[in-house]
Amino acid sequence: MDGFKVLLGSFADEQGFVKFQIDSFNAFVDRRIHNIIKQIKEIKPEVPDLGEFKIKLGKFKLGVPSVKEADGSVRNILPLEARIRNLTYAAPMYVEMTPILNEIESETIWVNFGDLPIMLKSKYCPLSKMTTRELIEAGESPDDPGSYFIINGTERVLVLIEEIAPNRIIVEKSNIPNVTESARIHSQKDGYIQRHVIQRKTDGVVRINFANISNLSIVILLRALGLESDKDIINAISLNPEIQEEFYPNLFESESSTAKEAIDEIGGHIRIPQKEYRRERVARLIDRYLLPHLGQDKADRLNKAIFLSKAVNKILLFHLNKIPEDDLDHYSNKRLRLSGDLLEILFRSILLGKWGLITRITYNYQKLTKRGRFPPLQAIVEANVLTNQILSALAIGAWVGGRTGVSQRLERSSYIKTLSHMRNILSPLTSTQEHFEARELHPTHWGRIDPSQTPEGATIGLRKYLSVMSQITTGRSEKEIKQTYNLIKKNLES
Repeated sequence: MDGFKVLLGSFADEQGFVKFQIDSFNAFVDRRIHNIIKQIKEIKPEVPDLGEFKIKLGKFKLGVPSVKEADGSVRNILPLEARIRNLTYAAPMYVEMTPILNEIESETIWVNFGDLPIMLKSKYCPLSKMTTRELIEAGESPDDPGSYFIINGTERVLVLIEEIAPNRIIVEKSNIPNVTESARIHSQKDGYIQRHVIQRKTDGVVRINFANISNLSIVILLRALGLESDKDIINAISLNPEIQEEFYPNLFESESSTAKEAIDEIGGHIRIPQKEYRRERVARLIDRYLLPHLGQDKADRLNKAIFLSKAVNKILLFHLNKIPEDDLDHYSNKRLRLSGDLLEILFRSILLGKWGLITRITYNYQKLTKRGRFPPLQAIVEANVLTNQILSALAIGAWVGGRTGVSQRLERSSYIKTLSHMRNILSPLTSTQEHFEARELHPTHWGRIDPSQTPEGATIGLRKYLSVMSQITTGRSEKEIKQTYNLIKKNLES
């Protein structure tokens, strides 16, 4: 028992029980916000009277946690004051903006575009740099793990969200009438997930559902993506004669023989009446919403065709009992969304949504210039829009996509319950349905998920907790993996 205490104490000192949440928040501020701004690049309000005008976005920086007093003064604060005065522990965000009129750049200025709640003990929180003595003097417990937010004086924690692993082909038996097997693909791009379902019907025809397209023959889609001949389609799916023979009935589902004809056929399938817009609309659908993780340009169509061919091959192998069914409850088929992932989704939706901050900036600029004024940049950026929407999501727990309960009030009845709450895992499955297999213990939970801690009642098995010493690894980008591979290859060759 003494040895376990030493081991647990050493783990708490060196790794920490919630370090993965803090690291995720740090990565969100250090990299993800920069990437979002880099993707936006510039804002182009339409101002005909002025000529060609745009606002170029540059670097991003985060200030220190502060509060604006009633007299207009701004001063730095610590978490204790935020708790006592029912304030939000947040720091201002700034982005470089450069007005460009008719290709002539004006002076670059830093513009405040909102406040970001700061996670306690993150690198942007002063507590992370304090000694034990300084923490006690600041009214904070040295043993407090951090990894939560203070919103209007209330401590809020972002729970871990369990989801199906993205960008993987998962095949399973289907209980839908007239469907024998199906494959699901959750294609993830920039935090958003586009769900695809490929189904094999009882007559052997394979069809796909994604975005606004439903029950479309896979052959039509493969032709539209560049596999125009029957031979190209068959060979892309499999070189196995048994698989090819199983797929032959699908070749009679399409009347087109070229990619352009296939695009027209898809337009007719989804009932786009205007022929002049049909190809443009379908091309936009398959480029932007079909397997976005493989790219969103016309040049990526062939890669998408190959990926879909492999998905069809897997369905047919499963149908012929050549491979087993994928286990959705196996933890290799699941991923956990951390605080950084959740905040990125929220941040992106607030900036780029239909009535998001970028749209408001464009509208405000057009409105003021029509009145004959040339407004300063800070005047058109409504910083409170981003601030209020982030605070609302963290205070209520309602997130993008209709998900609820993402942000919860931190449990403080005991230190163990506090740590446990920070390591809570929430399943997206509804508690009103049985989901017997999802609620059961799975062998892959061993060493990862606490086998006994789960609430009784409707959420039993759907709300889980990480085991005491389990940690969460983070994924690596495709670019990093390729660099590592090339480095290893180079070392082996030398």
